[in-house]
Amino acid sequence: MKSPKRRNYKIFIVEDNKLYANVLKKQLSQNDSYLVKVFENGRDCIANLADNPDVITLDYTLPDMNGAEILAKVKENSPDSHVIIISGQNDINTAVGLLKDGAYDYIMKGPDTRERLTNIIKNIHESDKLRAENQYLRNVVKQKYDFKTLIKGGSRKIEHVFELMAKAVKTAISVSVSGETGTGKELVAKGIHFNSSRSSKPFIAVNISAIPEGLIESELFGHEKGAFTGADFKKIGKFELANGGTLFLDEIADLDLNIQTKLLRVIQERELTRVGGTDIIPLDVRIITATHKKLNELVSNGNFRQDLYYRLLGLPIELPPLRERGNDVILLAKHFVNEFCKENKMELKSISAEAKKLIQSYPFPGNIRELKAIMELACVMTNDEVIEAEHLNMNAKENVHNLLATEKTLEKYNEEIIFHFLNNYNNNVRLVASKLNIGKSTIYRMLQKQPN
Repeated sequence: MKSPKRRNYKIFIVEDNKLYANVLKKQLSQNDSYLVKVFENGRDCIANLADNPDVITLDYTLPDMNGAEILAKVKENSPDSHVIIISGQNDINTAVGLLKDGAYDYIMKGPDTRERLTNIIKNIHESDKLRAENQYLRNVVKQKYDFKTLIKGGSRKIEHVFELMAKAVKTAISVSVSGETGTGKELVAKGIHFNSSRSSKPFIAVNISAIPEGLIESELFGHEKGAFTGADFKKIGKFELANGGTLFLDEIADLDLNIQTKLLRVIQERELTRVGGTDIIPLDVRIITATHKKLNELVSNGNFRQDLYYRLLGLPIELPPLRERGNDVILLAKHFVNEFCKENKMELKSISAEAKKLIQSYPFPGNIRELKAIMELACVMTNDEVIEAEHLNMNAKENVHNLLATEKTLEKYNEEIIFHFLNNYNNNVRLVASKLNIGKSTIYRMLQKQPN
């Protein structure tokens, strides 16, 4: 997205005193970015509102209309225009009424009018530029974090994830994201935050598993100076930093039971007290959690508080592993190749048919992270403009071991095997049924169970 273009800042001077109007025009035209037009009456000003002036300096007393009438027309036809009333009378009641009706300012004609008007318009111009720049940045962020820009794919399962993300955006409900390591759980959290009403507020990510057990309380809730040995200064915790925005707690399953109790209280009370402190700090934080573990199993085993589990569950979103995303794997592979080549100023490379076949047959236990690493290395290893199967650093002999790396139900294993064959044979149900010696109805029943 291109940055906003600089344009002339349009100013209308509505003044029936030609001499005074020319003085104001000469003063304002000293700024090269101002395009100044003069109108001698309200009727001509209103007739030109389609030009969308940024600022209108309006003489309150004109031959055909008064300032209040013109202001009403401006607000109706050009609501973004800033109107500055210039009057020869010091009438407080009139001034207050005009300001209530939407005038930006009201100034008296006098020896310092030109200087005051110049400063007022300068401030308005700076404010408008800042507002335009902020809007541009918000649009850039929105475009960057558009679901389909952030998460590449068009499979049924990933489309279902997009649908759930869209539901999450509309409210401040807590969200719990689950999925294997490397499936993109933080991307889901960012997508929800930056498309929500909290997008202008902080997004703070915390990896629970990466913080030593003794520091996690201080990291989350902060501490006061002298709260414990080594606390030489006050520390603001992640909850406070995320106030008004979103706190993403990654690997929430690794949180110590003692800290779980304190986290539950903070969520329930919507307030916290720093370690070693007494001040109560109110909180307005949306919480998104993520884990690759089965939280409900940890609850059953007594390793995760049930009451905290239900507080955090909110809207559950399960990210599918890459091996269950059909042709998304090829789409992602091409994306990573193009991205790597552009970043490293290399010629763009294509992927051969044999390489694609190998990619589709591999289960990617490391999911998207593993695919990204494999494709980047392939870009380096090839001396040509085509990535061949030999450039892909994968051990196909380990596929069976990878398939059995985690314990699953027999139904889940069957589903993964069927999807694997569907990927290899372009979703040809008849051919896959023949290869696996199963009925076509078995495959169709499995497909019907998948999210639409």
